[in-house]
Amino acid sequence: MCGIAGCYQQPDGHKLADVMTERIAHRGPDAGGVWSHETDQVGIHLGHRRLSIIDLSAAADQPMIKDNLVMVYNGELYNYKELRSELVGRGVRFVTSSDTEVVVEAWRLWGPKALQKFRGMFAFALADTGTGELFLARDPLGIKPLFYLQRGHGALFASELKALTAAVGPELRIEPGALVASMLYYWVPEQFCAIDGVRKLPAGSWARLSPDGQLQVEQYWSVAEVARDAQHGPAHDLGRVIEESVAAHLVADVPVSSFLSGGLDSSIITVLAHRAAREIDAYTITFRPEDQRLEAMPDDAIYARKVAAQYGVKLHEIEISPDIVDLLPRMVDALDEPIGDPAAINTLLMCQAARERGVKVILSGMGADELFGGYRKQRACLMAGRYGRLPGPARAGVRFAVDRIPVSVGDRGLRYARWAKRFLTFAELPEEPRFRRSYTLYDPDDLAGLLSPDLRGQVDRVVDAHREIYDDNDLHDEVNRMCLADARLFLPGLNLSYTDRSSMAASVEVRVPFVDPVVAQAAFAIPGWDKIRNRQSKLALKRAAEQWLPHEIVYRPKASFSAPLRAWVRNDLRDVINEMLVHGELTGSGMIRADALNRLIQDERAGREDNAKQIWQLLSLELWYRNVRSMGVAA
Repeated sequence: MCGIAGCYQQPDGHKLADVMTERIAHRGPDAGGVWSHETDQVGIHLGHRRLSIIDLSAAADQPMIKDNLVMVYNGELYNYKELRSELVGRGVRFVTSSDTEVVVEAWRLWGPKALQKFRGMFAFALADTGTGELFLARDPLGIKPLFYLQRGHGALFASELKALTAAVGPELRIEPGALVASMLYYWVPEQFCAIDGVRKLPAGSWARLSPDGQLQVEQYWSVAEVARDAQHGPAHDLGRVIEESVAAHLVADVPVSSFLSGGLDSSIITVLAHRAAREIDAYTITFRPEDQRLEAMPDDAIYARKVAAQYGVKLHEIEISPDIVDLLPRMVDALDEPIGDPAAINTLLMCQAARERGVKVILSGMGADELFGGYRKQRACLMAGRYGRLPGPARAGVRFAVDRIPVSVGDRGLRYARWAKRFLTFAELPEEPRFRRSYTLYDPDDLAGLLSPDLRGQVDRVVDAHREIYDDNDLHDEVNRMCLADARLFLPGLNLSYTDRSSMAASVEVRVPFVDPVVAQAAFAIPGWDKIRNRQSKLALKRAAEQWLPHEIVYRPKASFSAPLRAWVRNDLRDVINEMLVHGELTGSGMIRADALNRLIQDERAGREDNAKQIWQLLSLELWYRNVRSMGVAA
């Protein structure tokens, strides 16, 4: 797992590649280098920072040069041994035992068709010195990031956006639509980028850059097409599919550990990994009691301890009680775009603690909720469909009562009051806007009221983009339509993004066995009624898990991978919010209306409304905005 950067057809390419590669040094502290190739027709510069996981020898360092092909690679190919055997059978000679060399030789033999043979997570750049072409590619579900910027007759690319802004910041501008999207979602969807002109290579895609200045992007895998075909296909042996995926994700020449929250998904991954490799240990988090009270959080560590004890897994507990005032600026820089999810802090601190113990690879249960229907929002949307059929007077009575319930009393949060208020924001909407509103921070009109009137069109643009993606399928049931939307929006835009950035900030690789093309195909072969039924979510996955886990863990209530956000906003960050957000550059520029922001903050502090997420996101956005402006990026 690594960081990559490079330039194509840039007169100052070597200098820019050096700057970008150095800016992402945290992604690969074990080795690094820049390779250059310049002729009268073409200039290519590839930079790499290595985190050594497979084949730890210097022979596997990158850029990897073999005959006419040169590659920088960020990822892991879990089936590289099988592909290597096939390539050896065709006469290929290998000089390393790395998966990187397998990718190079597979591309040499099959070209872009090799991508359909790969099982893993990756983003790479491969130069062909014979033709002068540069190829970029990204894994099917978007686990590993790849940003690119067309510049002149060529392009720049990197694993992180900050590498591009470090290199050419004064040439760039902030993209207002992406900032509006970040406020609506509290993250930036894959279809947007916070810097104008910079794009994210779509998941399941590859690109060809030619010496004549042409850039061609092609898709080789689509989760929407997989979902469409799977609904008409046979059912899969889900237990076997998951077992095989976990086993595949254990390939490494360094020790592998696991996240263990005590919930279903992380317990499945940890127990199956432990069965396959007995030496695996696990990491969990705990919180200060006073933070748990205000957040109304369950103590999930109890369940993590039970799973670890029952299966003999060594468990490391990490208490999350950071100096959030000092940590937040670092977190904003690490996250690269304005991502307002405090769960990223949990990931960073767990990875940091693991790294201090020498761990480089950690398994995560991420992705199961998106594919198997595990989110409360999905179940709530189904409930809303039934709620909407109640008589009007009954719904009016419910709204009257819920509007008058506070969300906190003193230092204790009222969890069900928060949920009830949230539910009523989308309960009477049609399917697509209902789903969007179930997990976004604002109603479009409320967001428009927070912003400068000039940005109303950007709000509409972001909402329209959600509708286009949600409706772009012919799936037969609402549950799978929600799962597909999450797999295309929520998973790559938020969960995979913050996991990659926060883990790599600690120089740790996180692997996600549920986020796998074979698992995705099996998941979309399951009808919606077998994912969510009545009050039970992830039903099919839970039935499969009964063979591995006790009933108490399989059927325990859903718990979020969260952080004591409300305590931080109400207490630790109070002065920072007053000084940096209320009187910040976003209000000073007029992008955010100061009066609307003040109402938002006062309603939160008085306990009338649950606005902690909105305030956290806006504070994160303010800090991100200051960061990029300091690098010369124009507003």
